[in-house]
Amino acid sequence: MGVLSVCKRVLWRPGVALVVLTGCLRAQGMSTVPAWQKEAGDKMEFEVASIRPDQGPFRSPSFALSSDDWFRDPQGHFHADFSVATYIEFAYKLWLTGEQRKEMLAAVPAWVSSDRYAIEATAPLHATKDQYRLMLQALLADRFKLAIHFTEKEEPVLAMVLVKKDTTGPKLIPHDKGPSCDETPGPEVFPETCYSFSAYPKDGHSMAGSRGNSMAAIGNFLGSMGGRMSEISRPVVDQTGLTGKWDFSLEVGQPFGGARPDGPPAEGPTLLEAVQEQLGIKLKPTKAMLQVPVVDHVERPSEN
Repeated sequence: MGVLSVCKRVLWRPGVALVVLTGCLRAQGMSTVPAWQKEAGDKMEFEVASIRPDQGPFRSPSFALSSDDWFRDPQGHFHADFSVATYIEFAYKLWLTGEQRKEMLAAVPAWVSSDRYAIEATAPLHATKDQYRLMLQALLADRFKLAIHFTEKEEPVLAMVLVKKDTTGPKLIPHDKGPSCDETPGPEVFPETCYSFSAYPKDGHSMAGSRGNSMAAIGNFLGSMGGRMSEISRPVVDQTGLTGKWDFSLEVGQPFGGARPDGPPAEGPTLLEAVQEQLGIKLKPTKAMLQVPVVDHVERPSEN
């Protein structure tokens, strides 16, 4: 059975028909399924799943529900305790700015962002992180009646471009020239894990970095970090021309999450200055066509 016959339904609005996603990633304006979803198998479901509202203490998930590729195999036992909004971002591998998140959730009630739901589920052994995304897509469609579509819009962005042609900064190196992910990292290696992103305060500054990620993913991370520091309010897109996987580290003068109003002034480079000086990349204001998610419908989950 083809993907469209499984996933597509049509909602009529005055003068327009929208192709709406129910648990898969094909919508009007998207001619192909994203590469990560094709590689993961395009459609999967949990074997068994239970859902319940949770107002008690937060429990850590089986693995980080992040948009990067770091993963710890839970051996088929999935647990998470987040809002539906967080589940949507994980399931569709989204990196959103604050404004994009508001736009995505503009048509749905506030509980989608505020109320936590604990999910306990059984998955096939040794499923990948992206396959867990597909299983969560199916669960959201079935139990929360999620309907989401993607529209293509031209939006203001910051484009990552190299300061000097074919030259990166001192703290941005090809992954194959850095420490191997198969070896136990020494104390000098930052960050310790591959395929994830790290950012934390240190001595009044911020340290950030990753190993083994694409430039597109690095751009997504810088946009997210910049948003938390109130330095960046636009999505960051990659226009460096750099292919393959990369390692980087970054030291920023401002504490991660923003300086306290009553604290001392930040010493050291801003995020934008650090990106240019340490990575050899400048962020250039421009416009680009982006796929923008919009949630059309969601319901509180059916009983288990």
